[in-house]
Amino acid sequence: MSNNIVTLLLGTNLGDKNSNLEIARSLITSEIGEIIKFSNILENDAEGFTTSNSFLNQKIEVSTEFSPIEMLNIVKKIEYSMGRIYEKPKEGELYIDRIIDIDILRYNNIYFFSDILTIPHNQIYTRDFIKDLSFI
Repeated sequence: MSNNIVTLLLGTNLGDKNSNLEIARSLITSEIGEIIKFSNILENDAEGFTTSNSFLNQKIEVSTEFSPIEMLNIVKKIEYSMGRIYEKPKEGELYIDRIIDIDILRYNNIYFFSDILTIPHNQIYTRDFIKDLSFI
């Protein structure tokens, strides 16, 4: 089976944010595949909800043999193992604070649409900070 190149976006705005990113990268390497590229880390304000906690975000590229849906399942497992809590946001807001968020931005150069996953990620072009994350 050939390897697929997947771009993931990591985000955290709770706890030791640098450590959260480090742990997420380690779990991704052990559960998904080799990280072949990584971006700078940016600090930015939350989008879609009100919080005093800024985010640290990083983009990584991973080589993997997993399918898009398998990737989603593993990503959710990693988030859960790190303590991510899935709660309903406050009225009028889209999101809540989170210890880790892992979004699948791209998978090879395919378009993939299902009830649970859209690739490329549906906010890839609307989140201004994503284009500021350059691969090193």
